[in-house]
Amino acid sequence: MNGARTAAAPGPGARDAGLRPATGDALDKRIAATVRPDIRAMTAYPVPSASQGIKLDAMECPYPLPDAVRDDIARALRDTALNRYPAADNGELTLALRQAFDIPAQSGLLFGNGSDELIHLIVQSCCQPGDTVLSPWPSFVYFDMAARFDHARFVGVPLTADLQLDLPAMLRAIDQHRPKVVFLALPNNPTGGLWPDAAVQAIVDAAPGLVVLDEAYQAFAGHTWMPRLPHLPQAVVLRTVSKIGLAGLRFGYLAGDPAWISQIDKVRPPYNINVLTQAALRTVLRHKAVLDEQAAHLRAGRAALASGLAALPNVTAYPSAGNFVLARFSGKPGGNAVHLALKTRKILVKNFSDAHPLLADCLRISVGTPDENRAVLDALQDILS
Repeated sequence: MNGARTAAAPGPGARDAGLRPATGDALDKRIAATVRPDIRAMTAYPVPSASQGIKLDAMECPYPLPDAVRDDIARALRDTALNRYPAADNGELTLALRQAFDIPAQSGLLFGNGSDELIHLIVQSCCQPGDTVLSPWPSFVYFDMAARFDHARFVGVPLTADLQLDLPAMLRAIDQHRPKVVFLALPNNPTGGLWPDAAVQAIVDAAPGLVVLDEAYQAFAGHTWMPRLPHLPQAVVLRTVSKIGLAGLRFGYLAGDPAWISQIDKVRPPYNINVLTQAALRTVLRHKAVLDEQAAHLRAGRAALASGLAALPNVTAYPSAGNFVLARFSGKPGGNAVHLALKTRKILVKNFSDAHPLLADCLRISVGTPDENRAVLDALQDILS
């Protein structure tokens, strides 16, 4: 090779070692000049690792599907062709969803890769740069994130000190900001509250644009606005199957007047629901009684978990209509310390202590199996004592 040497590719520590500082600095400058400043200032949606331990941080269903259902899914996936794009006609899945979830026949339907994608599509289709998206706050963080992704201005209307909806403040904010989109999580995440019907109706009547009724936790609330959709042309209902035992499928649906659905559908990426998800979902919906039974177990577990939390010293458990309970640890140790102590015991819960002043020292605990609920209560008893 006439004495020539081939330079080895720099390893992960090359930049720190000073091997490529000029290239690294140049790339940083190019990124800074190219990526939007507001995006660079943001952090990605956090998804913590949970390979072991008790996972009570993401409102997932803790119960796996029965073997008979899993076998049925395996057969459906085996017979699904992967060499073609998903068919444009998903009438079979649409009919199955209408029957399984009592969706009015006159309502249009739009499918998304989870409800997160649908939230993004709603904002993208409705808002020009600077338009307002409004929601009670704190609520689902992706309402805010999706608004900022699409150059809209997010306005969060604070809840009351006891984490209830402040209707007068909501109506004032609607009158002042004239939002294109209002998001109402029913029940609210992370607080668990289910806003009164009269308050929701007042917001729907006052809003100048679209009102999105996010019913991600409807299976645990015993309440829905879905049957009233034909009489609410200014509102749509958003749902996901993630909380009822199908989080891995990443499937959400939006129901509303076909005039709304047809406009939002224009910005939907083509083929956004893959054939395996569609085949699995069609199969599972034939076993919907299994999903309903699991939801009933979680509702019972929620009551036991909330009661156990409320019995602990210096702990406030807020009423919840979801598959989780928000608890405030007002004594010593506070929320951050309790969260860390649980983590050392390999129990994962969601820490909101520093997320918003109204959520100081608050942890959101998903409802698990009876054994998991008992484990977290026993751990908290030990930590707080």
